[in-house]
Amino acid sequence: MSAAATAPATARRLPRLGALWLAAPGLAFLAVFFVYPVAQLLGLSLWSAETGFSTATYQRIAATDVYLRVLGITFRIAGYTALASLAIGYPLAYWLARMPELFRGRMLLFVMIPFWTSYLVKTFAWMIVLGRSGLINTLVLGSGVTDQPLSLLHNEFGVMVGMVHAMVPLAVMTMLPVMSGIDQRLVQAAQTLGAAPARAFWLVYFKLSLPGVTAAGLLVFISSLGFFIVPAFLGGRRETMLAQLIITQVQELLNWPFAGALAAMMLAAALLSCWFYDRLFGLSTISGGAAHEGSGLIRALGLKVLGAIAQASAGLADLSRRILGKRGNGLILPAFAWLAIAFLVLPTLLVIPLAFTSSQFLEFPPPGYSLQWFKTYFDSPLWIQATIRSFAVAFATALAATAIGGFAALALANSRTRWGGLIFALFLAPMIVPRIVIAVGLFYLFARIGLVATDLGLIIGHTVLAIPFTMVTISAVLKTYDQRLDQAAATLGANRLRTLGFVTVPLVKGGLVAAFLFAFITSFDELTIAIFVSGGIKTTLPKQMWDDMILQLNPTLAAVSVVVFVVVTSLLLLAERFRRAN
Repeated sequence: MSAAATAPATARRLPRLGALWLAAPGLAFLAVFFVYPVAQLLGLSLWSAETGFSTATYQRIAATDVYLRVLGITFRIAGYTALASLAIGYPLAYWLARMPELFRGRMLLFVMIPFWTSYLVKTFAWMIVLGRSGLINTLVLGSGVTDQPLSLLHNEFGVMVGMVHAMVPLAVMTMLPVMSGIDQRLVQAAQTLGAAPARAFWLVYFKLSLPGVTAAGLLVFISSLGFFIVPAFLGGRRETMLAQLIITQVQELLNWPFAGALAAMMLAAALLSCWFYDRLFGLSTISGGAAHEGSGLIRALGLKVLGAIAQASAGLADLSRRILGKRGNGLILPAFAWLAIAFLVLPTLLVIPLAFTSSQFLEFPPPGYSLQWFKTYFDSPLWIQATIRSFAVAFATALAATAIGGFAALALANSRTRWGGLIFALFLAPMIVPRIVIAVGLFYLFARIGLVATDLGLIIGHTVLAIPFTMVTISAVLKTYDQRLDQAAATLGANRLRTLGFVTVPLVKGGLVAAFLFAFITSFDELTIAIFVSGGIKTTLPKQMWDDMILQLNPTLAAVSVVVFVVVTSLLLLAERFRRAN
């Protein structure tokens, strides 16, 4: 056979033969700094210095009411957060999915900006809104509705408001890709065949969107299990969650086995949730893959439930049509969507005028305006050093995570082996495993190898968390990339390195820049890793905000919150511009 005839075949084989090796650096990195620390932490929970293998820590949890109560509180709040986030997020995602693509992209920014805004900034905003002298109580007392401030903070209500506000964007962004891919003509066809609008929606559209709904519920539930910022500032003792206990066991009591046992229970709940989801739909649906069908019994039961819901919603639709009329009934969804957007955006925006207050205290509206708190921020060596460190660590993290995630995405895009699903799951795992578990595991590892209170330790920890975001972003770009361009380059004599550098990278550079910026944002406002790895010395901007918020709320925190919000929003707008341009 001639060389000309074999060249195309060789070109077709080249990416497939060497594709998985591109993921090798990322696999090694995650094995050392993710799998090993988490496994070691879980192993500590089953080890005693006196007796060796021991289940004493788990027996202690089972025998102590307070720990069982905290477990119950954690699962209850996480479950309620998932349900409330879906209830608010589904109509908003449905509204966005029905929009023209260009307008949808612009409106989606109102969801993405709150998603990427620091949890500390959002929590600080709710402390201002819900506090005894906050915005809501000021309005209520000023209007004469009540003569006593409402108790909105340091209880379960405050925790739920803060957590739902933080998780609704995640729910919307998880559901929207699935809902955008549903052909609206299917619903129209059902109505043409005689189905009522409510029945067509529930039995056709909602059924097709169910993988996205359950994926959103899964991610929100797992993320909520590891929350500690919101309950620490918006809740009270009765709202103590599992992550807060883990932090106490590590930082105050140095009880590693007990912290490992608590982390194991949190991780077991997350993995069990993933297992149930995988059995029903398949984990690939989280990244936009097709769902597999469940058992016949589950399908039949699901159809019965959806039929009952469709019948009930049809009655409600008729009632609202009689009360509001056909035109008024059609305004319900847009009105709800705009209220949801206001709920996501307005609390953070309220922090901005407080950053310019002339008062020594946080009060809304400000009695006057001044730049003194920005001057306090810029004149403080502590704040400036923390800011510079955050930028430097975020830049290094973004470089590392984009390289690792990019090679992994390229490997998975060019590979058709049975190992692809396992590799994908491993690279996605840092987004599924609660951050507090990863942070404590890394802290134990870094304490033994001297990386605590170092910038390198922060970069490694942040890179672990940022890799899933870069891989998913670049994978989305590579789905529309024409692999024949690489094959043509190989046919013309280019080796793999030249093909990657002169063909692949230039054509997907928009996705790479977007992934870089997403990784930068992930690192810049990350707190969980910083609390442990910074060691109180190499503090970052979020860690310094955390320390100040624990001591006392002051207008300087509002000024810092505005700085963080402006940086994150600017980078997010740039990332979206590059991603869409690609």
